[in-house]
Amino acid sequence: MRTASSPEPMNPLRKATTVPGTRRSAGPAVRIGTAVVWTVVAANLLLLLWILLTSLRDGPDILKHNFALPDALRFGNYTTALDEGGFAQAALNSVVVAVCSSLLAIALAAPCAYALARRRSRTSSAVSLLFALGLGVPGQVLVVPLFVGLAQVDLTDSDLGLGLVYIGLAMPFTVFLLTGFFSGIPRSLEEAAVLDGAGPLRTFLQVVLPVARGGLITAFLLQFITGWNETLFAIVLTNSQSHVTLPVALSSFVASQQFNGLDYGTTFAGVCIILAPMIALFSWMGTRIIQGMTVGIGK
Repeated sequence: MRTASSPEPMNPLRKATTVPGTRRSAGPAVRIGTAVVWTVVAANLLLLLWILLTSLRDGPDILKHNFALPDALRFGNYTTALDEGGFAQAALNSVVVAVCSSLLAIALAAPCAYALARRRSRTSSAVSLLFALGLGVPGQVLVVPLFVGLAQVDLTDSDLGLGLVYIGLAMPFTVFLLTGFFSGIPRSLEEAAVLDGAGPLRTFLQVVLPVARGGLITAFLLQFITGWNETLFAIVLTNSQSHVTLPVALSSFVASQQFNGLDYGTTFAGVCIILAPMIALFSWMGTRIIQGMTVGIGK
């Protein structure tokens, strides 16, 4: 018989309750993982800072002291890179090719992705599988066929030919990404548009696309980043100074100075010119890019 002073026996099946307002302490694995992540972040930030400071130093000072603050800020390295290195024209080419190819890739991939998301049949499943398989094709195996094909229609060493290649390379991933976004749009919105008298084209342009604006922006940004940083096809398909992009201009500038001594200050200035738009883009819209990728692929 239990008395009033005897403790209540513990029930092993009773779940432990947490007092509101309290937080469970993180385990050792979480703390170690957090420390590793912040270590990698700090290392990357220090690397970017070192590249920026090195771009403001002269070559002999860099060779003498690899890790040191500049004794004087030499902004002339950027002027040399833009003028002698040809980075000004290359930057313009990169912007034109990356922006135009990204816009056209979205314009072509959006209707295709919408059709695949809404029409469930054996044909649509086969086409979706074909686009998914395209993600696994390495770009190296496409270099020679693309070069031969573009040479036959006189599109080598041109921004148009390079842009067409970027559009084709972007289609598998862009269609795959946008299909997830369109699959998450409720069909009731399209049914309401049909009841209001809208046709399929009007429904797609005025109802579906505005709702999927986040996915379209994410796809555009990812394609723009890919086109801005792409090097392999740009080296193979362009050779004149008036059509090269920034990665090719940097490679050509380094190669041209191998015999005369590499100007490290100007070289790092060219690297900063390439990195600056990407850093600004991720600082401004990095969260949108990450959220768009996870939402689109998870649908």
